[in-house]
Amino acid sequence: MRCQLEDAAAHLIRSALVNAPPAPAAAPGASLIPTSFWIYLASRFCAATGMTLLRASVFWHVWELTHSEVQLGLIGLFQFVPALSLTLVGGAVADAYDRRRVMRLAQLPLIVTGGLLCAATYAGALGAPLLYGVVFANAAAFAFDSPARQAMVPSLVALEVFPRAVTYSSVATALAFATGPALAGILIASLGIGSAYAAYVGLVALNLFGLGFVRAVRESSERRAPSWQAVREGLGFVRRSPVVLGCMALDMFAVIVGGAMALLPVYKDLLAVGDVGYGMLAAAFEVGALSMAALLVIRRPIHRAGAALLAAVSLYGVATVVFGVSRWFPVSLAAYMVVGMADQVSVVIRQTAVQLSTPDALRGRVSAVNMIFIAASNQLGAARSGFLAAATSPTFAVVSGGVGCLVIVAFTAWWLPELRRYRIGSAPSG
Repeated sequence: MRCQLEDAAAHLIRSALVNAPPAPAAAPGASLIPTSFWIYLASRFCAATGMTLLRASVFWHVWELTHSEVQLGLIGLFQFVPALSLTLVGGAVADAYDRRRVMRLAQLPLIVTGGLLCAATYAGALGAPLLYGVVFANAAAFAFDSPARQAMVPSLVALEVFPRAVTYSSVATALAFATGPALAGILIASLGIGSAYAAYVGLVALNLFGLGFVRAVRESSERRAPSWQAVREGLGFVRRSPVVLGCMALDMFAVIVGGAMALLPVYKDLLAVGDVGYGMLAAAFEVGALSMAALLVIRRPIHRAGAALLAAVSLYGVATVVFGVSRWFPVSLAAYMVVGMADQVSVVIRQTAVQLSTPDALRGRVSAVNMIFIAASNQLGAARSGFLAAATSPTFAVVSGGVGCLVIVAFTAWWLPELRRYRIGSAPSG
């Protein structure tokens, strides 16, 4: 019965992600990707949709309760503290134990906190402190889930098709990231915020179910018990790898200074759009990312990755400036879509470069370092934009961030010529 369910799920997923668009000549290797990878993508889609749905809902809810840019910025801090303190431990755990089991256990607190949000909302007892507490608890769970999830991908496919698998994974993730905020806006506008939290619980449960069918195609390297020495090994590897460190650092600082996600509820009011408009605005970034991910699927993989990364982050900064000054909703929507397109190129290059450059025995710990960089960029970026907007204005916070992003690109191109010249190889290590 389990095999039948697995085969049926694989057929549906393969049809949706591979056979729905015309099969492009530039996407070789899809037939070599095994069943388990497509099931993993379906699970990942549910997880990512739920995560972005919850994020958009919490930002909306905090703004409705407080109308304070500072309170929006605090969301980022409550996410960053557990990410900073626990993600390196989560990476060591991912290298020491079965990664699929780590991911499944990490879903349990997410279901509990989602149920708590839903119950408190319908009981009329949900305030900002409880929202912050849930954000903190979920960030702690993600500190164990994310390194295991990233490190597991190379073991699900043959090494020669890994770059193509990363591109397919980016499509599924971008589709989920576009779906989550849009779904949040529709549910909030039509059924209320409680329905958004209920949908989040359902998506996490589907993710947990799907992970039960995921199987690796080859054995991982020998496991070691987690220790601080193991954590230091991961940090040392990143420090000695200029391309890996450069990809992580460029993305982190660009998003810290240029991220505008936390201010979208404020821009909803500045642009005079309702809750559905907020959902569209929140989804615009992900729609842009999805369209770029689809383009990356039908073209050959990017080989001059360093130059492409620097160009993409430059475009990210320019589009952020346009979004910051616009007061016409169509222009704001288009500009934020371009921000998402540029970010997607950065995501694909960073994920591929990090995994190709890292031995399997270190992937969990290096993925943990990568997740800390991502958490720093997203959460500290949210805090920066919220606090700066409160001290100056939302427009200044966004526009200055876009300009700062361009400065960071110029500095990185000068500081790390290895990154500027980097070309992606054909297969990952170990």
